[in-house]
Amino acid sequence: MSHTHNNEDSCCSKPQSEHKHVHVEGEEHDHGGDPSSFKTYLPAVVTLGMLLIGIVLDNVFKVEAFKIIRPYWYILAYLPVGVPVLREVWETFKAKDFFTEFSLMSIATIGAFAIGEYPEGVTVMLFYTIGELFQMAAVNRAKRNISALLDVRADAATVLRRGKYETVKPETVEIGETIQIKAGEKIPLDGEMLSEKSSFNTAALTGESKPKTINKGENVLAGMLNLDKVIEIKVTKVYADSALARILEMVQNATTRKAKTELFIRKFAKIYTPIVFFLALALVSIPFLVLGSDYHFQTWLYRSLVFLVISCPCALVISIPLGYFGGIGAASAHGILFKGSNFLDLITKLNTVVMDKTGTLTKGVFKVQKIESNVDEQEFLNLLTAVEAKSTHPIAKAIVDYASEKEIHPAENIEEIAGMGLKGTVNGKEILAGNVKLLQKFNIDYDVKIADIEESIVVVAVDGKYAGYVLIADEIKEDAAEAIKLLHANGVKQVVMLSGDKTSIVKKVAGVLGIDTFYGDLLPEDKVAKLEEIKKNKSKVVAFVGDGINDTPVLAISDIGMAMGAMGSDAAIETADVVIQTDQPSKIATAIRIGKATRNVVIQNMVLAFAVKALVLILGARGLATMWEAVFADVGVALLAILNAVRIQKMKF
Repeated sequence: MSHTHNNEDSCCSKPQSEHKHVHVEGEEHDHGGDPSSFKTYLPAVVTLGMLLIGIVLDNVFKVEAFKIIRPYWYILAYLPVGVPVLREVWETFKAKDFFTEFSLMSIATIGAFAIGEYPEGVTVMLFYTIGELFQMAAVNRAKRNISALLDVRADAATVLRRGKYETVKPETVEIGETIQIKAGEKIPLDGEMLSEKSSFNTAALTGESKPKTINKGENVLAGMLNLDKVIEIKVTKVYADSALARILEMVQNATTRKAKTELFIRKFAKIYTPIVFFLALALVSIPFLVLGSDYHFQTWLYRSLVFLVISCPCALVISIPLGYFGGIGAASAHGILFKGSNFLDLITKLNTVVMDKTGTLTKGVFKVQKIESNVDEQEFLNLLTAVEAKSTHPIAKAIVDYASEKEIHPAENIEEIAGMGLKGTVNGKEILAGNVKLLQKFNIDYDVKIADIEESIVVVAVDGKYAGYVLIADEIKEDAAEAIKLLHANGVKQVVMLSGDKTSIVKKVAGVLGIDTFYGDLLPEDKVAKLEEIKKNKSKVVAFVGDGINDTPVLAISDIGMAMGAMGSDAAIETADVVIQTDQPSKIATAIRIGKATRNVVIQNMVLAFAVKALVLILGARGLATMWEAVFADVGVALLAILNAVRIQKMKF
């Protein structure tokens, strides 16, 4: 996914020269400084102090001597907040962008000075600067949950080299090396647990505060915090490919994929700003042609300047992206990663959810329950394990784990037959291991009674003869039934389950969970066909939720692809539009609720901005609104919209 910079900003860049501000749109401008430092606020504080002193000397004490220096005093008061904006005007003019909020503000305030309205000119620019400071604070707040991910990156890794441990940068550690992590340290790289077991805080990756115990041989992910004791792990992925690095890339790129509302507002602002400028010009020039000798230039120029201040598109251009950004931040705090605000928008229209079974609704942690064989059980298990050791499927892993203390023969010529199982050679014998379809494909007779077994089984044939089966059990996730109820409660009309597992098992799980429609015995291409069939109904907005490599094609063609991030395959996570880090299906409903809350805030901000601006524009054109009302219509509405957008962060979902 490429990171694209958007140069359409007509608003939202910082006038303060003292700080660094990351745009809501994802574009970064460096003005050199720390956004939390006092220097950021110093220009506004100086201007405010001088403005208040000037107003008191002007109107309360009415000091005669002040009248002599009055223009110079207000010009000095204007400079701390005005110069950064004038600098932005110069930069945008050099880029041949003449109609921006910076140029509107500059013309309005300099015009106010030209007609002697000094306090009003200073106040407009001061309030605009305060509005920008509020925006910066709001963006920083919205980014806090996302930025927290950056803090969980370990700066160093303790790696075993030449018989001793040395501290190096995580980027320099290679796959297969052993690293040591002490209690209280962050895991720097993805790896396999070599120590017996330890407890980990996984909140940074999953949003789940409950510690997780990981045993020997299980996967440990970068960003987890080791809570118990000194452990060792074998590195399985280089730093750039770690789970944490992928999450950071997803989140950092999320703001480049815009919602339709956001794109509309940006285009609208580009057209709206020059129209407003020429309307303001018309407001000062047309009355001269109509009124003749009754025309008073200063009155109409003042109205025109008021019109310019009111018309700034600031509230819209700031608050709408900020609303979406807040939604992405709120979702990440719940362990849900949206890869763009467009998906935050689309999820509000979701009415059909199609789900994979294994690893999505069930834990995908299989255990061998029973072995039935026509040959020596030990030999049967050895032959089967030799083939399954070459597969990454959860069922294959369960068989290998079960036989871990037993001898594993070398297997050759392993061939994966999609949706059926494996074929290979072990000790000169041809082994088939998979489902009943595999035996049917090779015309092998088998015990018909196994068709009545509801649980998952792996059937085995040795040299063309049926040899027996292994019965495997999977567990339904604790929140799976609740997840289906919540989906129905949040406007999803149909929940469909697709699985490569036996129809009898799929039917049983669907009944327990209350799923509307289910299909079993599906090959990967059958899942694609089923989803395409569902999508033929154009009224349906379809999400597919899965976790495996075989789910990748279905994730790609769905309207919204959702992947289980903790246990999911790299391919599924890469292809998905939304990643659920906690692996909890109930989070799908949470994602819908966050999407709807974000949409409501965005609509409220649009209505507020348009309504107030329209009203004050009419009043301003008729001379019934002063610069003070203009300041409220622009900066006041922007502040209200920003505060409304920040609410998303405080909502409970």
